[in-house]
Amino acid sequence: MSITAQLRDSVELPGGGALVNGFAFESRGGGACRALLGNGCELEVHDLGEVFSGESVPTAVFPLPWPGWDRGVHSVSPDGTFAVFSGQRAVRAVGRGGETLWEYRHACWGPVIGHPHTGDEQEVCPGHEHGSCRVSDDGRLVWAHIVAESAEGECEERWVVLDARDGRELDRLPLSSEASGSHQLSHPDGVHMGLCIGMGQDGVLLHWARRDGGELTGWDLNESLDRILMDVNAGHPGFLTVEHSGWDLQLHALDGTVLAEVSPDPAGDGDPPRWDYGCGFVDADTVIASTIDSAEEPEQARHWLLDARTLEIRGAVAYPTGPVDSYVRPLGDGTWLTYDDKSGTLNRWAATAL
Repeated sequence: MSITAQLRDSVELPGGGALVNGFAFESRGGGACRALLGNGCELEVHDLGEVFSGESVPTAVFPLPWPGWDRGVHSVSPDGTFAVFSGQRAVRAVGRGGETLWEYRHACWGPVIGHPHTGDEQEVCPGHEHGSCRVSDDGRLVWAHIVAESAEGECEERWVVLDARDGRELDRLPLSSEASGSHQLSHPDGVHMGLCIGMGQDGVLLHWARRDGGELTGWDLNESLDRILMDVNAGHPGFLTVEHSGWDLQLHALDGTVLAEVSPDPAGDGDPPRWDYGCGFVDADTVIASTIDSAEEPEQARHWLLDARTLEIRGAVAYPTGPVDSYVRPLGDGTWLTYDDKSGTLNRWAATAL
């Protein structure tokens, strides 16, 4: 079955490819969707609703604390008054005027044990490893994945909870990971935070935690070391994951219980298709997923709509403009994004009929 897509909006947005293939997209429990786009030595924040209404001026601009550091996953407070940056040796909060509000120092993400530092805060050590941070939906907490030096002098990774006002550490969870990178998602319930840690060929770690009344509770989904956290939705108490190699999608309850699972439809006699890392909730009833990377030719690239509760495949998306080989970013409001790298155009789509 083919499901026709309708083009809702289209706008030029330089750097917008990071919205569909990267970590520039940030959504909040209240439904707000923003683009956090690097532009030279600055982080520009765009409200996507305003972008599609023709507003090209960012709602906020924050100077990058370490312009030479191009890694880490950053976050902006719900009210847009401050940004929190995940650096190589620190987590730093910056106000809209560019002032440093606070800094939480930690060990260096550089992989060489015991390597020296010059003392220059702008020094960027070799290595691609990085952490991530996320401001809670109420703006009161900052969750940060960092590396620290233990009492025994060994490096260990931690998931720390910081006071968003002053960067004071409130809680921590020790982690057994050796990360290449990570990202975080706040659940729309306003309570739970998810952390996904990529470890290259060693697999993936997935953690959830909540902090109630000053008590931090955490659990993981790490038996198979292969589930990547993809998306959450206010209409579901759980979350969506994709298998590390793309063999299946799974819908989970918050405790990790698998509620539904689906593999891509076979594609003839060739190699079996695999899901990409771009998938999520179009709305509470629909999931979108893609098999772009496993397509042998661009015209064979496909986006698929699935039932959000059973993950039954409803059909492939047919675009009026012809095949679209972009990754997708669902917005949770019934629409999804694609990006045309050649024209620098960000497109927003909806299904005409399901």
